Amino acid sequence: MKDTKVFAPELPESVSSAVFLKWHKKIGDIVKEDELIAEIETDKIILEISSPISGIITEQFYQAGDSINTQDVLAFISPELYSKEKKEKKNDKKLLEDQKKYLNYFSPITRRMILNKKININAINAINKNNQLNSNYFIKKNISHLLKKNDNDSIKNYTQIKKNELDNRSITRIAMNPLRKKISERLLFTTRNTAMLTTFNEINMSEVIKIRKKYQDIFFKKYEVRLGYMSFFINATTKALEKFPDINASIDNNDILYHNYYDINIAISTKRGLIAPILSDVNFMDMFQIEKKIKYFSDLGSIGKLSLNDLRSGTFTITNGGVFGSLMSTPMINPPQAAILGMHSIKKRPVVKNNKIKILPMMYIALSYDHRLIDGKIAIKFLSYIKDILEDTTRIILKI
Repeated sequence: MKDTKVFAPELPESVSSAVFLKWHKKIGDIVKEDELIAEIETDKIILEISSPISGIITEQFYQAGDSINTQDVLAFISPELYSKEKKEKKNDKKLLEDQKKYLNYFSPITRRMILNKKININAINAINKNNQLNSNYFIKKNISHLLKKNDNDSIKNYTQIKKNELDNRSITRIAMNPLRKKISERLLFTTRNTAMLTTFNEINMSEVIKIRKKYQDIFFKKYEVRLGYMSFFINATTKALEKFPDINASIDNNDILYHNYYDINIAISTKRGLIAPILSDVNFMDMFQIEKKIKYFSDLGSIGKLSLNDLRSGTFTITNGGVFGSLMSTPMINPPQAAILGMHSIKKRPVVKNNKIKILPMMYIALSYDHRLIDGKIAIKFLSYIKDILEDTTRIILKI
């Protein structure tokens, strides 16, 4: 029976690079069909490699950091060795059962050590080839040897731990992962190829907070998802994009592309870095649909299960540094988009309202935009419109 090849997945044209990330199994390990054995990393996402069959890994051809191409052979798996291994394990299991038959012949202290796993019953060799109990002298000598070996191993481990604790000044050098490389490339591209400016405004969040507090239980009971701030902002931003089409446009060489659809990327933090899955056609989505999609992306992003299709570039991006405590920032444009909205922490601040000083929950918002396409006047009006909607949500109902 021939060994089975494990192939790298088909990579779409939009993926510029892929590297081997890590093995979850090593040569000689038993794997079952569809069991996770390896991961590769692209500039957008981690892709899991599962075993096509049950078998034993006989060869591996890539290590962490190696470049990967579509349909490269990553490993060989032998189903024949797997069958032999199963047979041997069955024999080992029978031997262990035979050993346990003689457990009562051991002294109480030996039985306690066996039950506490200080001694492996399989290593005692209590029975001989004829399936008979060995002599007491032989068994005692074997147990003494095992105990001495365990003590020596413990001393070695303790010495090594102490040595490691004392010698803890070190430098670890690792290759930058493809996602971090891609983020770096995009940031440098934005810096070099856009005339980026940022304008700021602040929002009194009292109205939104009041709505959330009043309806969040009813909302959750009906839609089985929590009502968050992001859906309010996405809703308001979509209305603003419809009113100011330049913000939803992009530059392609000497042309301006005006999009008649609204696809918004929302920035999500993961262990690997920042990713921005896409909410397509948000102008046709209700708030509960937005919240469900956000939860879907967050859940998948936390375990690295987002698909490449989820990470397509939209027409606009919203990022929320407020979840990490950011009070104010200048978000970087996500090319080829022309602008990005930054949300921040809600902080109670003294604010003058109707000639009186009041303590109100305020949020700074920022719009970074490409000045080649968007005039400052448009950017300022865009932010002001979002502010007006969120401070008076009846405007959404009246569409004004």
